[in-house]
Amino acid sequence: MTRRSTPRSIDWSIVSVIARTDLKQLAQSPDFWLPMAVLAVLFFVLAPMGLLWAVTHAQAAPLVERIANTLQVLPARAQQAIHGASPQARTAYALAVYLFAPLAIIVPMTISTAIGANTLVGERERGTGEFLAHSPASETEIYLGKLVASLLPGYFTTLAGFGLYAVIVNSLVGPRVGGWFFPTANWWVLVLWVVPPFLALTLSAVLWLSSRVRSAAAAQQASGLVTLPLIMLSFGLSSGSAFEVGGGLLVGLLAWVAAAAGLTYGARSVRRARLLGVEERG
Repeated sequence: MTRRSTPRSIDWSIVSVIARTDLKQLAQSPDFWLPMAVLAVLFFVLAPMGLLWAVTHAQAAPLVERIANTLQVLPARAQQAIHGASPQARTAYALAVYLFAPLAIIVPMTISTAIGANTLVGERERGTGEFLAHSPASETEIYLGKLVASLLPGYFTTLAGFGLYAVIVNSLVGPRVGGWFFPTANWWVLVLWVVPPFLALTLSAVLWLSSRVRSAAAAQQASGLVTLPLIMLSFGLSSGSAFEVGGGLLVGLLAWVAAAAGLTYGARSVRRARLLGVEERG
Protein backbone atom coordinates (compact mmCIF):
# COMPACT_ATOMS: atom_id res chain seq x y z
CA MET A 1 0.00 0.00 0.00
CA THR A 2 1.51 3.33 -1.03
CA ARG A 3 1.58 6.24 1.36
CA ARG A 4 0.18 9.66 0.59
CA SER A 5 2.25 12.66 1.54
CA THR A 6 0.81 14.85 4.29
CA PRO A 7 0.31 18.53 3.51
CA ARG A 8 3.37 20.63 4.39
CA SER A 9 5.26 23.59 3.08
CA ILE A 10 7.36 23.05 -0.02
CA ASP A 11 11.00 22.23 0.65
CA TRP A 12 12.78 23.96 -2.21
CA SER A 13 16.02 22.16 -1.47
CA ILE A 14 14.29 18.88 -2.36
CA VAL A 15 12.88 20.46 -5.51
CA SER A 16 16.41 21.57 -6.39
CA VAL A 17 17.84 18.07 -5.88
CA ILE A 18 15.22 16.49 -8.15
CA ALA A 19 15.78 19.13 -10.84
CA ARG A 20 19.58 18.86 -10.66
CA THR A 21 19.42 15.08 -10.91
CA ASP A 22 17.33 15.24 -14.08
CA LEU A 23 19.51 17.97 -15.58
CA LYS A 24 22.65 15.93 -14.88
CA GLN A 25 21.14 12.94 -16.68
CA LEU A 26 20.32 15.16 -19.67
CA ALA A 27 23.86 16.55 -19.74
CA GLN A 28 25.18 12.99 -19.91
CA SER A 29 22.93 12.12 -22.88
CA PRO A 30 24.44 13.68 -26.03
CA ASP A 31 22.02 11.72 -28.19
CA PHE A 32 19.32 13.97 -26.74
CA TRP A 33 20.88 17.40 -26.34
CA LEU A 34 22.96 17.36 -29.53
CA PRO A 35 19.92 17.38 -31.88
CA MET A 36 18.37 20.09 -29.69
CA ALA A 37 21.52 22.18 -30.00
CA VAL A 38 21.51 21.73 -33.77
CA LEU A 39 17.87 22.85 -33.88
CA ALA A 40 18.67 26.00 -31.88
CA VAL A 41 21.70 26.87 -34.02
CA LEU A 42 19.71 26.36 -37.21
CA PHE A 43 16.87 28.68 -36.25
CA PHE A 44 18.68 31.27 -34.13
CA VAL A 45 21.92 31.51 -36.13
CA LEU A 46 22.10 29.91 -39.58
CA ALA A 47 18.64 30.77 -40.93
CA PRO A 48 18.69 34.44 -39.80
CA MET A 49 22.28 34.88 -40.92
CA GLY A 50 21.61 33.49 -44.39
CA LEU A 51 18.40 35.45 -44.94
CA LEU A 52 19.66 38.77 -43.61
CA TRP A 53 22.93 38.51 -45.52
CA ALA A 54 21.04 37.80 -48.75
CA VAL A 55 18.71 40.78 -48.23
CA THR A 56 21.42 43.27 -47.27
CA HIS A 57 23.61 42.24 -50.22
CA ALA A 58 20.86 41.94 -52.82
CA GLN A 59 21.71 43.89 -55.99
CA ALA A 60 18.74 43.10 -58.22
CA ALA A 61 16.54 46.20 -57.96
CA PRO A 62 13.23 44.54 -58.96
CA LEU A 63 13.78 41.76 -56.42
CA VAL A 64 14.59 44.22 -53.66
CA GLU A 65 11.52 46.30 -54.47
CA ARG A 66 9.27 43.25 -54.35
CA ILE A 67 10.68 42.27 -50.97
CA ALA A 68 10.31 45.81 -49.67
CA ASN A 69 6.67 45.89 -50.81
CA THR A 70 5.89 43.00 -48.48
CA LEU A 71 6.41 45.41 -45.58
CA GLN A 72 3.02 46.88 -46.39
CA VAL A 73 1.38 43.94 -44.61
CA LEU A 74 2.74 45.20 -41.28
CA PRO A 75 0.61 47.47 -39.09
CA ALA A 76 1.09 51.20 -39.57
CA ARG A 77 2.84 51.60 -36.21
CA ALA A 78 5.31 48.85 -37.09
CA GLN A 79 6.00 50.39 -40.49
CA GLN A 80 6.76 53.74 -38.86
CA ALA A 81 9.28 52.08 -36.55
CA ILE A 82 11.29 50.55 -39.40
CA HIS A 83 14.72 52.15 -39.87
CA GLY A 84 16.90 52.38 -42.94
CA ALA A 85 17.30 54.61 -45.99
CA SER A 86 17.47 51.90 -48.67
CA PRO A 87 14.93 49.18 -49.48
CA GLN A 88 17.50 46.56 -48.49
CA ALA A 89 18.08 48.16 -45.09
CA ARG A 90 14.37 48.62 -44.33
CA THR A 91 13.56 45.08 -45.37
CA ALA A 92 16.41 43.63 -43.31
CA TYR A 93 15.33 45.65 -40.27
CA ALA A 94 11.74 44.45 -40.55
CA LEU A 95 12.78 40.82 -40.98
CA ALA A 96 15.18 41.00 -38.03
CA VAL A 97 12.68 42.56 -35.65
CA TYR A 98 9.38 40.95 -36.70
CA LEU A 99 9.87 37.79 -38.75
CA PHE A 100 12.00 35.76 -36.32
CA ALA A 101 10.22 36.77 -33.10
CA PRO A 102 7.96 33.67 -32.98
CA LEU A 103 11.04 31.41 -33.06
CA ALA A 104 11.89 32.67 -29.57
CA ILE A 105 8.84 30.73 -28.38
CA ILE A 106 8.67 27.77 -30.76
CA VAL A 107 12.27 26.57 -30.29
CA PRO A 108 12.23 26.44 -26.46
CA MET A 109 8.74 24.91 -26.48
CA THR A 110 10.00 22.12 -28.73
CA ILE A 111 12.99 21.43 -26.47
CA SER A 112 11.08 21.59 -23.18
CA THR A 113 8.27 19.44 -24.56
CA ALA A 114 10.73 16.71 -25.57
CA ILE A 115 12.17 16.69 -22.05
CA GLY A 116 8.88 16.93 -20.19
CA ALA A 117 7.20 14.15 -22.15
CA ASN A 118 9.73 11.64 -20.84
CA THR A 119 10.36 12.95 -17.36
CA LEU A 120 7.69 11.09 -15.36
CA VAL A 121 6.96 8.04 -17.49
CA GLY A 122 10.71 7.68 -17.92
CA GLU A 123 11.06 7.11 -14.16
CA ARG A 124 8.86 4.03 -14.45
CA GLU A 125 10.65 2.73 -17.53
CA ARG A 126 14.08 3.14 -15.94
CA GLY A 127 12.93 1.55 -12.71
CA THR A 128 13.75 4.68 -10.69
CA GLY A 129 10.12 5.55 -10.05
CA GLU A 130 10.05 3.30 -6.98
CA PHE A 131 12.98 5.18 -5.44
CA LEU A 132 11.31 8.53 -6.11
CA ALA A 133 7.93 7.32 -4.82
CA HIS A 134 9.46 6.25 -1.49
CA SER A 135 11.65 9.34 -1.14
CA PRO A 136 10.89 12.09 1.42
CA ALA A 137 9.80 14.37 -1.42
CA SER A 138 6.14 15.27 -1.51
CA GLU A 139 4.16 14.82 -4.70
CA THR A 140 4.14 18.59 -5.23
CA GLU A 141 7.92 18.74 -4.81
CA ILE A 142 8.38 15.94 -7.33
CA TYR A 143 6.18 17.80 -9.78
CA LEU A 144 8.01 21.10 -9.30
CA GLY A 145 11.41 19.43 -9.66
CA LYS A 146 10.37 17.83 -12.92
CA LEU A 147 8.89 21.12 -14.09
CA VAL A 148 12.09 23.05 -13.40
CA ALA A 149 14.23 20.38 -15.07
CA SER A 150 12.05 20.55 -18.20
CA LEU A 151 11.73 24.33 -18.32
CA LEU A 152 15.34 25.40 -17.76
CA PRO A 153 16.92 23.81 -20.88
CA GLY A 154 14.30 25.36 -23.14
CA TYR A 155 14.55 28.81 -21.57
CA PHE A 156 18.35 28.69 -21.43
CA THR A 157 18.29 27.93 -25.16
CA THR A 158 16.14 31.01 -25.67
CA LEU A 159 18.55 33.26 -23.75
CA ALA A 160 21.63 31.86 -25.49
CA GLY A 161 19.98 31.98 -28.90
CA PHE A 162 18.70 35.48 -28.18
CA GLY A 163 22.25 36.66 -27.46
CA LEU A 164 23.68 35.08 -30.62
CA TYR A 165 20.80 36.40 -32.69
CA ALA A 166 21.38 39.93 -31.36
CA VAL A 167 25.04 39.80 -32.38
CA ILE A 168 24.15 38.57 -35.88
CA VAL A 169 21.41 41.15 -36.38
CA ASN A 170 23.50 44.08 -35.18
CA SER A 171 26.52 42.97 -37.22
CA LEU A 172 24.65 42.49 -40.51
CA VAL A 173 21.87 45.07 -40.29
CA GLY A 174 23.19 47.61 -37.76
CA PRO A 175 25.69 49.33 -40.09
CA ARG A 176 22.87 49.94 -42.61
CA VAL A 177 20.37 51.45 -40.17
CA GLY A 178 22.60 53.76 -38.16
CA GLY A 179 24.20 51.46 -35.60
CA TRP A 180 23.29 48.77 -33.12
CA PHE A 181 19.53 48.68 -32.58
CA PHE A 182 18.72 45.20 -31.30
CA PRO A 183 17.18 44.03 -28.99
CA THR A 184 14.20 46.33 -29.29
CA ALA A 185 11.74 46.92 -26.44
CA ASN A 186 9.22 44.43 -27.83
CA TRP A 187 11.89 41.71 -27.99
CA TRP A 188 12.78 42.28 -24.32
CA VAL A 189 9.11 41.87 -23.44
CA LEU A 190 8.85 38.75 -25.59
CA VAL A 191 11.89 37.00 -24.11
CA LEU A 192 11.50 38.02 -20.45
CA TRP A 193 7.73 38.24 -20.08
CA VAL A 194 5.99 36.16 -22.77
CA VAL A 195 8.22 33.11 -23.26
CA PRO A 196 8.33 31.84 -19.62
CA PRO A 197 4.54 31.48 -19.13
CA PHE A 198 4.11 29.86 -22.54
CA LEU A 199 6.75 27.31 -21.58
CA ALA A 200 5.08 26.70 -18.21
CA LEU A 201 1.64 26.36 -19.79
CA THR A 202 2.91 23.86 -22.35
CA LEU A 203 4.74 21.84 -19.72
CA SER A 204 1.67 21.67 -17.50
CA ALA A 205 -0.05 19.71 -20.28
CA VAL A 206 3.02 17.63 -21.14
CA LEU A 207 3.74 16.59 -17.54
CA TRP A 208 0.11 15.67 -17.07
CA LEU A 209 0.39 13.36 -20.06
CA SER A 210 3.74 11.95 -18.95
CA SER A 211 2.24 10.90 -15.63
CA ARG A 212 -0.55 8.90 -17.27
CA VAL A 213 0.79 7.11 -20.34
CA ARG A 214 2.58 3.76 -20.17
CA SER A 215 5.66 4.43 -22.30
CA ALA A 216 7.95 7.26 -23.32
CA ALA A 217 7.03 6.71 -26.98
CA ALA A 218 3.36 7.15 -26.17
CA ALA A 219 4.17 10.26 -24.16
CA GLN A 220 6.06 11.82 -27.08
CA GLN A 221 3.21 11.11 -29.50
CA ALA A 222 0.51 12.35 -27.16
CA SER A 223 2.43 15.47 -26.17
CA GLY A 224 2.98 16.32 -29.83
CA LEU A 225 -0.76 16.23 -30.49
CA VAL A 226 -1.58 18.27 -27.41
CA THR A 227 1.13 20.88 -27.75
CA LEU A 228 0.74 21.50 -31.49
CA PRO A 229 -2.28 23.79 -30.95
CA LEU A 230 -0.34 25.60 -28.22
CA ILE A 231 2.62 26.08 -30.55
CA MET A 232 0.34 27.45 -33.26
CA LEU A 233 -1.37 29.74 -30.76
CA SER A 234 1.92 31.00 -29.36
CA PHE A 235 3.23 31.58 -32.89
CA GLY A 236 0.23 33.74 -33.75
CA LEU A 237 0.20 35.64 -30.47
CA SER A 238 3.94 36.28 -30.44
CA SER A 239 3.77 37.49 -34.05
CA GLY A 240 1.14 40.01 -33.10
CA SER A 241 2.70 41.02 -29.80
CA ALA A 242 6.01 41.70 -31.54
CA PHE A 243 4.50 44.75 -33.20
CA GLU A 244 4.12 46.73 -29.97
CA VAL A 245 5.10 46.54 -26.33
CA GLY A 246 1.55 46.90 -25.02
CA GLY A 247 0.37 43.87 -26.96
CA GLY A 248 3.26 41.81 -25.63
CA LEU A 249 2.50 42.80 -22.04
CA LEU A 250 -1.14 41.81 -22.45
CA VAL A 251 -0.31 38.48 -24.11
CA GLY A 252 2.20 37.73 -21.37
CA LEU A 253 -0.31 38.54 -18.62
CA LEU A 254 -2.92 36.22 -20.13
CA ALA A 255 -0.30 33.51 -20.54
CA TRP A 256 0.76 33.81 -16.89
CA VAL A 257 -2.86 33.41 -15.74
CA ALA A 258 -3.34 30.37 -17.99
CA ALA A 259 -0.02 28.89 -16.85
CA ALA A 260 -0.93 29.28 -13.17
CA ALA A 261 -4.22 27.47 -13.76
CA GLY A 262 -2.56 24.74 -15.81
CA LEU A 263 0.21 24.13 -13.28
CA THR A 264 -2.23 24.03 -10.37
CA TYR A 265 -4.24 21.36 -12.13
CA GLY A 266 -1.20 19.53 -13.42
CA ALA A 267 0.36 19.23 -9.97
CA ARG A 268 -2.45 16.86 -9.03
CA SER A 269 -1.32 14.41 -11.69
CA VAL A 270 1.76 13.25 -9.78
CA ARG A 271 0.87 10.27 -7.57
CA ARG A 272 3.23 7.83 -5.94
CA ALA A 273 1.16 4.95 -7.24
CA ARG A 274 1.66 6.14 -10.79
CA LEU A 275 5.43 6.35 -10.27
CA LEU A 276 5.29 2.73 -9.15
CA GLY A 277 3.25 1.81 -12.22
CA VAL A 278 0.29 0.42 -10.27
CA GLU A 279 -2.18 3.14 -11.21
CA GLU A 280 -2.73 4.07 -14.82
CA ARG A 281 -5.99 6.00 -14.59
CA GLY A 282 -7.86 8.27 -12.29
